[in-house]
Amino acid sequence: MNQDNTTDEQKKSWSSWFEIPVEDMERAQKFYEAVFDTQIHVMDMGGFSMGIFPHGNSGAALCKGEGYAPSPDGVVVYMDASPDLAFAEAKIEAAGGKVIRGKKQISDEHGYMALFHDTEGNRLALHSMN
Repeated sequence: MNQDNTTDEQKKSWSSWFEIPVEDMERAQKFYEAVFDTQIHVMDMGGFSMGIFPHGNSGAALCKGEGYAPSPDGVVVYMDASPDLAFAEAKIEAAGGKVIRGKKQISDEHGYMALFHDTEGNRLALHSMN
């Protein structure tokens, strides 16, 4: 236990890297840059493309290539949309995506979430404490 009565495991960030499958890298890049007001660096590695989000301790990338197929039924990744996910949520449909569950409180302790489909057909989520 630490001084604040939490274990190291409770403080551990369970996401260190995640990859979002895409069919059209340019379309996906424009979508995520618009929704999150960020720039994604795309690298072409000869038959495989990776669009890397700016990152610190954990990271994310758009991936196009063999073994990457967008799906609305796969793992759901909750992307940090702090300080308030409503700002990112408001940009989803204008950027070509679809909100499938609007901002909803999970609990006082766990904040808020919203579900969306990106331009590639993936189901993802937004998360913030406000």
